[in-house]
Formats: sequence, structure tokens, C-alpha cells
Amino acid sequence: MSTSIFHKVGTVALVAVMAAPFAANAESSFVTGTATPLTTTARVDFQIQIPKFLALQVGSAGTIDQITFTPTATELLNATAVGGTGGNLGAGAVSTRVRANNGNVSLVANSAPLTNGLGDSIDWAEVDTVSSSAALPAPVLVNGLGASVPLTANLAGGRVTDLSANWTYSFLNSTVVPVGTYTGQVTYTASMP
Repeated sequence: MSTSIFHKVGTVALVAVMAAPFAANAESSFVTGTATPLTTTARVDFQIQIPKFLALQVGSAGTIDQITFTPTATELLNATAVGGTGGNLGAGAVSTRVRANNGNVSLVANSAPLTNGLGDSIDWAEVDTVSSSAALPAPVLVNGLGASVPLTANLAGGRVTDLSANWTYSFLNSTVVPVGTYTGQVTYTASMP
């Protein structure tokens, strides 16, 4: 009985080996004659499948950057806007890049209020963001989900988006708030069709 199984398996394997050359998508040709030069051609078909992708980077790749504002007493008294420190570019700035290959992209920011752990908060409207590029504006920061910012695909006839900018943050300091260290996080989300 085991001889019969090996015989059947061997026959199937032989048929598969013999059929394999016919599954290839290349060709060959053969010519003979006395012409000079004697030429022949063979063709190979290629196919490259590119998947849809979307990439967003705000600040350093692989880590979350921190922007810190440390207003002086004089700046607090005068309600003077304050520049930040930190960010992958320093001075409260981060590099930003959006790359996609399926048309326009929308960008949105989502955040909870900055809090000090004692029940006090600072509204995100107190943090301003300036972009170095009109093609990649920063979403306006608000408490909760902000308005979507449309980004226009700029390459390949409107199918590919490759935009970069530097975003610089500042603390507007227009409202007096209780003492404390206020912390919070903004989540940026990019989406495309």
C-alpha cells in the first residue's frame, strides 16, 4: 500500500516539474540562417504593484517631542507672547512632513485642555502655531477635535502629496491662570480617500 502512495506522489511531482516551464511569463526564440547579422529577440513582462500609503511626521521620527513654555513674571504681567523651547528643531519648532499617493490629504488636530492636576486648565487657543509653508498649514489648536485642514496633492497630476514645513509654537499668554505646571498632548491625524 505504501508503494502505491509513493507511486502516485511521484507521478504528481513529475507532472508538476514538467509543467513548471510553461508557467513562466518569458519567451524564447530561435533563428537560423545565413543573414548578417543574425538576430533574435525575447521579451519579459514586468508588473509593479504600488500599495496606497499615507505618512505623517510631526517632529522627531520615533519619539514624541516636547515643547516647553516658561514665561517670566514680567511676561505674565504684560501678557506678552512667549516662544517655546524644545522640538526637534529647537526654539519650540518641529519639522513636519506629509507624504501620500492617493490624492489630497486632510489634517486635523485633537487635544484635551492643558491641565495642572489641580483642576485648572489652559485653553489650547493660547497656543499658536505658525507654519513655514502655506502648502502645509498647521491645524488651529482647540480643546477637542479641531477643524480639518485640506492639503492639496502637489505631484503626479494631483495624485501624490509630498509636503514639508517647520511649525513653530508660541504661548499667547493672554489670560491669567493659576500657578502650576500645565501639561497636555496634541494628536495630529492625516487622512486621504
